[in-house]
Parts: sequence; structure tokens; C-alpha cells
Amino acid sequence: MHLILTGATGLCGSGVLDAMLRRTDISRITILSRRPVAMATDRKDPRVNVVLHSNFEEYDKELLQQLKGAAGCVWALGISQTQVSKEDYVKITKTFTMAAAEAFQAIETENGKPFNFVYVSGLGATLTPGRFTPIFGRVKGETELALAELRKKNPSFHAMSMRPGGIDSTGHDAINPYVPKLRLFEGTVITLLGPALRVALKSSWSPTPLLGQFLVQMAMGERDDIKGAGVEKVGELPIIENSAFRRVLDESQ
Repeated sequence: MHLILTGATGLCGSGVLDAMLRRTDISRITILSRRPVAMATDRKDPRVNVVLHSNFEEYDKELLQQLKGAAGCVWALGISQTQVSKEDYVKITKTFTMAAAEAFQAIETENGKPFNFVYVSGLGATLTPGRFTPIFGRVKGETELALAELRKKNPSFHAMSMRPGGIDSTGHDAINPYVPKLRLFEGTVITLLGPALRVALKSSWSPTPLLGQFLVQMAMGERDDIKGAGVEKVGELPIIENSAFRRVLDESQ
């Protein structure tokens, strides 16, 4: 199976890449990235093809040809709203996502199966923003609604959204040398409060090994049947909260 990944140099994307590399039934991994992906380089896995892509608003025929046969994509590209302007945040979070979603509808999957587009949203995203909703919650929610409309127009394009909570790579030795370093305050919080929060707020905690595996399973069409608490549907688009992701994992153990 051929899968596409973006955001591979980030915390979530690194976890996804590690999960992809651990699955022997994935035959090809195409990474779209602005810069080289150190983890992919060091692993020296022949299944990985890193495509240096500078403009995430455009996808020409040559690039789409390299994506031919892909079964799905984990769209983990993103940035904190505190690191860029509001305009750039909207561009990276929503514009880039929708440009790819529109373009990827032209990908010919194997055996004509639906294409699975997994959007990595976030805890706090909302479809009904209020006056005090932060930018990230509003923009991610708008992106989910746009993806739902796209799926409505094209039933063979299986867009899905996953809302991780606090993404934590503690103990994930395979990716920790490559993930962005936490700022001083964030690192202190994780060190001091992490152990307690992982127990008390388990439904809001997203350990990268489990999150990566789950997102890959979604892209492979293995999580189409998730129902119950923490799962909302907008038309045919499922929005999976972190609590549902943790619940499903607990039930499978």
C-alpha cells in the first residue's frame, strides 16, 4: 500500500512516519516536505520517497504522477497559532489543506478504492465558534467543514478529521532525536506535570506511538467503523475526538 505524509519534520508527523515505517504492509511512503526529512534519511528505508515541495498551494501533473496509486494521506502539516501571524496561520492550516484535498481527488488509487484523506486537527477545534474562540479552534473547524463539503461532492474522497490532545513523545526514542525542541515553559510543564496529567487527563493526552499508529490505520481505511462517544459526523465526514481515539485503543486491548 502507498501512503502520503506531510508534516514529517514535526512532532505529530514524526510519530506517523515511525508508525508507517513499522508496518510491513506499506510498500511505499511519499513525503511532501519543504526541506529534507532527517529521520527518513537516517532510516535508509527504500520505501520512502521525500519530495521537496515548496508551494503547498499548487500540485502539477508531474507531482501528482508521483502520488499515483496512493491509498491515502495523513495531513499532519501545521503550526502553532503563536508562531505566525493570523493570515499565515489561516494559509498554513486551511488554505494548504484544501488545496491538497482538491488536488488529491485526481489521484488514481489501486483497484479504484476511495482515497482516505486524514486531516490532523486538534483538541479545541469547533464547528460553532463563539466570540472568545481562539484562532486555532475557529480555523481548524472551518477546515473540517470545508472537507465535509468536499466529501459530499465526491463520495470517493474519504476525508476524515482527528483531533489530538496534548501530543507527547515521552519515551518515543525512535523520533525524539528529530522532533522540534520544546520551548522552556512547555518543557518544564511536561517534565513536572506530565506523569500526573497522563493519568488524570488520559482522554486529552496523545502519546506519539499510539497516535501515529491510529492515524496510519485511518489512512489505510482500517478505522472506518468508529462510532460512539467522541465521534461527530458532519454529513459523511467523521470527526474523531482524542477521547474516542483513547477509548477505541482501550477497548482493543
